[in-house]
Amino acid sequence: MDLDTLLQHYFGTTELDTLDAGAFDYGVERLGTAFGTEKDPGRRFALWSLLHTLGAAPEPHLAFKDPKERRAAELYVRATARADGGEA
Repeated sequence: MDLDTLLQHYFGTTELDTLDAGAFDYGVERLGTAFGTEKDPGRRFALWSLLHTLGAAPEPHLAFKDPKERRAAELYVRATARADGGEA
């Protein structure tokens, strides 16, 4: 999945900083709905990753029933925390 394509599809722009709060929230809501209904594991993980980046993702243990997918999400959370200078 291409990030610019996802942003354009769910938010109507690739420049999220140009959105007002309502438009941003609406895009996040649409993205969350897509995550909740997506069946393909790879696409689902990509949508969840974007939600995580935007601060709107459910915790991995709530988002993923499959243990391997849940573990991948947990590792992703830790990696992004380290990259942001937080604790792992």
